[in-house]
Amino acid sequence: MMQSILIVCMDEKPYQLLEDAFPSLVMQPGSAEKVDYKYIRQGVCSIFMFNEPLGGWRHAEALPRRTKVDWAHKIRWLLEEVYPCAEKVVLVMDNLNTHTLSSLYEAFSADVAFGLAQRLEIHFTPKHGSWLNIAEIELAALAVQCLGDRHIGGIEVLNLELSTWYRQRNQTQKGVDWQFTTKDARIKLKKLYPIII
Repeated sequence: MMQSILIVCMDEKPYQLLEDAFPSLVMQPGSAEKVDYKYIRQGVCSIFMFNEPLGGWRHAEALPRRTKVDWAHKIRWLLEEVYPCAEKVVLVMDNLNTHTLSSLYEAFSADVAFGLAQRLEIHFTPKHGSWLNIAEIELAALAVQCLGDRHIGGIEVLNLELSTWYRQRNQTQKGVDWQFTTKDARIKLKKLYPIII
């Protein structure tokens, strides 16, 4: 039996992998840790963030690239592995060039892509309104709580860090304190609301 309709927010964040050029000297009694700030660039990856705000669930994973096919595979994972019983997933995301149903058809056969597309209802955030996407708020929390100012040199280590972070947040059912009301929306986004005479 299928579940009801679920709302999932999705966003991506580029992340530069940096490796320390020299190992830090550990803290000793009477001597602070000594860190050299020189680093070696190890490339760039993309962190995919999925968040179900009403369920208190989120998932973050770093991939080497951010292409249409990468996005399509993450959507298939979301629909077939995370929510296999969901009748429909309402997907809230920004209007990036990879975030299209045509991406599914580039990655999969027509029948698989069509089946996935039928289970999606996509809502794009308005231009300059990505702050309306709760996944972006989760990415901000991730940047502060997990990534910080430290260097992470490999995608495997990064994914381990991401996994530890989102599992802990999922266990504690950490949510987002959304304070943007309908009244606020009618003021801030007045061009999107019809004028009733």
